[in-house]
Amino acid sequence: MSIYTYIFTMALTTYLIRMIPLTVFRKPIRSRFLKSFLHYVPYACLTAMTFPSILTSTAAVISGAAALIVAVILAYRGRSLLTVSLAASAAVMATEFLIKFVK
Repeated sequence: MSIYTYIFTMALTTYLIRMIPLTVFRKPIRSRFLKSFLHYVPYACLTAMTFPSILTSTAAVISGAAALIVAVILAYRGRSLLTVSLAASAAVMATEFLIKFVK
């Protein structure tokens, strides 16, 4: 298959994903259930994309888990994005250091 076939297929897929909701939902959505469902879709997609990479992006899964726990606790307590990311990075560094020190 040629590269143009792949480009055309991806362009068509992207176009359909963006145009189908515009053609299906012409009137304002009145259903509370559907509105709340559509409200949480971006958060669910972002979580599904980032969660596996958090655990596998470090040298050991345990350091990724430590960073995840630290980030969730700080985010739940309302800390800023910069504070959460710096603390999660520090948790990875500390955990990796402890793993190498113990071995």
